[in-house]
Amino acid sequence: MKNYKELLNENKDWVEEVFKKIDKKMQSVTLRSRDKIADGVDEKGFHKEVSPNCWTSGFWPGLNYMLYAYTKNDEYLKTAQTVEKKLDEGLKNYDELHHDVGFMWHISSGANYQITKDADSRRRNLFAASTLFSRFVLDGGYIRAWNAKNAENWTIIDCLMNLPILYFASKELGDDRFKRVAMAHADMAIMDHLREDGSIVHIAEHDRETGEVVKTYGGQGIKEGSSWSRGQAWGLYGFVISYIHTGEERYLNAAKQVANYFIANCCDDWLPRVDFRAPSTPVYYDSTAGACAACGLIELGKRLPEDEGGMYVNAALKILHAMEEKFVDYSPESDCLLGYGTVRYPANGMTPEKAGVHISIIYGDYFYTEAILKLLGAEFFPW
Repeated sequence: MKNYKELLNENKDWVEEVFKKIDKKMQSVTLRSRDKIADGVDEKGFHKEVSPNCWTSGFWPGLNYMLYAYTKNDEYLKTAQTVEKKLDEGLKNYDELHHDVGFMWHISSGANYQITKDADSRRRNLFAASTLFSRFVLDGGYIRAWNAKNAENWTIIDCLMNLPILYFASKELGDDRFKRVAMAHADMAIMDHLREDGSIVHIAEHDRETGEVVKTYGGQGIKEGSSWSRGQAWGLYGFVISYIHTGEERYLNAAKQVANYFIANCCDDWLPRVDFRAPSTPVYYDSTAGACAACGLIELGKRLPEDEGGMYVNAALKILHAMEEKFVDYSPESDCLLGYGTVRYPANGMTPEKAGVHISIIYGDYFYTEAILKLLGAEFFPW
């Protein structure tokens, strides 16, 4: 197996060409969607807008901040800052905030602060971090996911990707309580969401006093006990991120365990299905799982000995090559970059349309671009 550096050199021309296409497209899209909290596209191929309280609201400004950090094109910065301010409406609705404040503000306001040192962005991100911190259930040792009474003791694997806002707050304020809460939740995820074979439990319900798991749910997979591929990607990348912030080997080992499972279940054609335990037909893909997993695989590969790390970076490249060939639209006339994203498996009689099968999803565009920028050697990423 070639090592990380050899793989980067071998794919250098391809990666550079892909980013040129992304940049050319996004220069048009950023102007069209400057005033939108964008997510997905309509029948004409233009971005639709979501509420400031939607968990995906931070990805469009986040994507523009990431592009600005690499290209220094002020048009990306203008769009990012315009949309970031629109998210202030979401901060007013305190009782509607949930565990996804990291997705919403850390990659938007947190990114802005890291790039420009904007004081208002710092305040936004620290406020959001405090709301996530307040969701920690002390006796149970976990961060509560949602606000509904029937879900008050639920945790989901997605939350690993929100922990960076706590690591940020801990470092920014010099207060280790935020980091301790993040690590307690990550430790819970190893115990309660990571199965022995490397697959991931999407949703777990806990005893509030002991933290013990009393029930698990299939969530966005086909059923309970299934293996929803984007949940695998959240786990893979999320554990790597906690390793980066803490240096604790248990998070690196957990990431490797999830990565090995993910690779084994998509290496036939490198195009992830929505659920790795679903029937072979019909085939439902989820490109967002591939894009997020690729980011995690690259970061994992960089932090291992060169030969071992090369296996994971090679897998990321295989996924990105396969998706670029099948799922990507570089046309500047359309706002969709990465197609074939899927919100959830269409289980229990749900139609593919209702389940959001094979559509444009903004976080797919975000993670696809992030993965390519990682391969280019970009230095700024908010996580």
